[in-house]
Amino acid sequence: MDAVSRRAMMAMGLVLLAPAQALAAPTSRRLTFAVFRNGARIGEHRMSIVGQADGVTASSDVSMLVKVGPVPVYRYTHRAVEQWRAGRFASLETSTNGGGKIQRVSARRTDAGVVIDTGKSRITAPSGAAPLTHWNAAVLDGPLFNPQDGKMLSITARRAGREAVKLADGRSIESTRWSLRGDTQIDNWYDGADTWAALRGKLPDGSMMEYRRL
Repeated sequence: MDAVSRRAMMAMGLVLLAPAQALAAPTSRRLTFAVFRNGARIGEHRMSIVGQADGVTASSDVSMLVKVGPVPVYRYTHRAVEQWRAGRFASLETSTNGGGKIQRVSARRTDAGVVIDTGKSRITAPSGAAPLTHWNAAVLDGPLFNPQDGKMLSITARRAGREAVKLADGRSIESTRWSLRGDTQIDNWYDGADTWAALRGKLPDGSMMEYRRL
């Protein structure tokens, strides 16, 4: 895989105002997505979301492997644990290995704002900032940062209406699409219970990444 494609995969890996951050609903669920790049399945993204609106823990485990024929050329893993308290983002810890490059991010909401530490830099984001982890549509129109590299994102989020989206088993379900444009080019879909159902995004090298819920 060339350098451009490696950078594209890492940027997409995971590339998400207090009232807007309220969780969509009390949650206790597991989500698993099949991950595709240009139509070829390359891995899975598993999530566990446990708790009620006054205390939610969302854990993510992503594993991807890109091959050229039978030869592995790029491996990607991402682990994240985020905490929500009283409907607001509280903390995040992530560890990412993209093609051998290790990145770690720690974020905490404080009285001064959200402090984001990568080990190499530390910034204080607005108090309403949240990570772009996709599962919680309620935060998409607020300040967002990349959970992989800790950088603030410049994104315009637009609720694009209801439409059918395909799941991994081939079924289609009626969902609400959110369109994110700017530093990322991503569409997310959420079902009638506001549960994350699918993702589609264009990578910088022109390839297409898709998540389809299992």
